[in-house]
Amino acid sequence: MKAEVINPFLESARTVIEQVIQVSPSTGNLGIKDIEVIDNHIWIQVGMTGQLSGNIVFGLEEHVALRMVSAMMGGYTITEMDEMSQSAISELGNMISGNASTILSNQGVTVDITPPKVMKSENIVSFLPRKALSIPLLMDGIGELDIQVMIS
Repeated sequence: MKAEVINPFLESARTVIEQVIQVSPSTGNLGIKDIEVIDNHIWIQVGMTGQLSGNIVFGLEEHVALRMVSAMMGGYTITEMDEMSQSAISELGNMISGNASTILSNQGVTVDITPPKVMKSENIVSFLPRKALSIPLLMDGIGELDIQVMIS
């Protein structure tokens, strides 16, 4: 797996988070990591087909997802990952992935993305166990969003 595959997702995530969450994330260290089920986590899985195929998974702690959804709702405090909150965080994954696929297309790489699927730690099995190219985005006052790329 080539490390440059993650760059369009990183670039897109930073742009979308700045626009939607109103915070400028900093980038953590790129690495290969085992994806594992962690309690109180949420994953947004977006499939890719075309010249690149596999999954992009955005992983974050549930309280981080709630803070992000609250910011998306104009600061209104969200306290549970109900249907509306899951829809909002799913749309965030969709915006990031859609922008990244446009960046890839502009680089001559044709890809299609699937609708995002939001999963909680208690009902996750579909992409485990796998290794992923992973890079965290650190958002001051909100927390961390891990971008995990499993592309072949």
